[in-house]
Amino acid sequence: MSIHPQHLTRQARALLAAGAQIHRKDAGGADDLLDALSERFGEHAAEVLRKLAETDEQMAVFAEQLADLEQKGARGSFGGGGGSHVPTWGEQVIKSAELRSFADGGRNAKTRIPIEIKAPITSAEFPVVPDFDREIVPLGRRRLMVRSLLGQANTTSNAISYRRETGFTNSAAPVAEGALKPESSITFEEVTAPVRTLAHWIKLSRQVLDDDAQLRSEIDTTLRYGLGFVVEGQLLHGDGSGQNLHGLIPQATDFEETRRAAGDTAFDILLKAISQSEEADYPASGAIISTRDWFQMMGIKDNQGRYIGGGPLADVPDRIWRLPVAPSNAMPVGKFVVGALDLAAKVYSRTDATVELGYVNDDFIKNLLTVLGEERLALAVRRPEAIVYGSFTAP
Repeated sequence: MSIHPQHLTRQARALLAAGAQIHRKDAGGADDLLDALSERFGEHAAEVLRKLAETDEQMAVFAEQLADLEQKGARGSFGGGGGSHVPTWGEQVIKSAELRSFADGGRNAKTRIPIEIKAPITSAEFPVVPDFDREIVPLGRRRLMVRSLLGQANTTSNAISYRRETGFTNSAAPVAEGALKPESSITFEEVTAPVRTLAHWIKLSRQVLDDDAQLRSEIDTTLRYGLGFVVEGQLLHGDGSGQNLHGLIPQATDFEETRRAAGDTAFDILLKAISQSEEADYPASGAIISTRDWFQMMGIKDNQGRYIGGGPLADVPDRIWRLPVAPSNAMPVGKFVVGALDLAAKVYSRTDATVELGYVNDDFIKNLLTVLGEERLALAVRRPEAIVYGSFTAP
């Protein structure tokens, strides 16, 4: 069996080098030393060959194991059952030609085994945690404008009683010296406007309110908005029955249809309604129209295509015939209310819109909270004739 120098151990190569050096220095007088070295080298070489033989036997066993693993892989023992199976990285290493070549003889050589990745790692296997935007996007909310045109006051009672003038006989006249002065008369009636309660509530877990301050703030705001939404409808349409307020429209004075003329625009009708209020000695202070009607009026153009109002780039307040306008989705399309609104009607607030938390029934043991929004108020329409209600089109 031939021995290649790369198969010798480092100790064997050192012995050979020492012998060669001695042989070069003293070729004729060192026969005994060379014999001793040769003997020791022969013993060491035999040991090396024995270990190499054992290694060959181990590699043969390893090769048999590789073949067995390859057969098992072919039978699907690695989890494959069909053509769609993608070998794992371990399977690809065991089956690679590079590993077999290394096992067959390249024991002292480094080898690189390529691994093919056929199935990419997806976000389903390693999900990415999304960023969380704490801002809450609310539902649409209308502008609540009607209340701002009415008179405002507070009360500590459960009802508002007020006197309303029902008649005035004015007998004032020039009087001669020594003559009897004329007598005038004034009559009143007493009217009571009860304080009504508007309320609603929701049920929430205590943890939600304790752990999320922003969510709690949004809930408070939403509950208050819900009250304001209903209040605006009551101020306009409440019929006074049951627990309803007695609103503006059911008590208003009708627009005098004799004032209407052919070809009148919405602007013309409003101007005539304002005149009706002024002629009754109630100076108009505001107008309430539907949101759709208001935007249609802002879009009216003259014969040359110019906007009658401020136009799309003008920054002007909502006013018509010098009066402030409250566009409201609570007002029916095609209808209007104008008049001395601040004088004719007054809102008395008993309790401002508030939000309270509390336990109801078994809330405590369920870790729940009842969140209540409530407001108490009264509406006194003191001069119905100062409010004109009508339609932009003829009935």
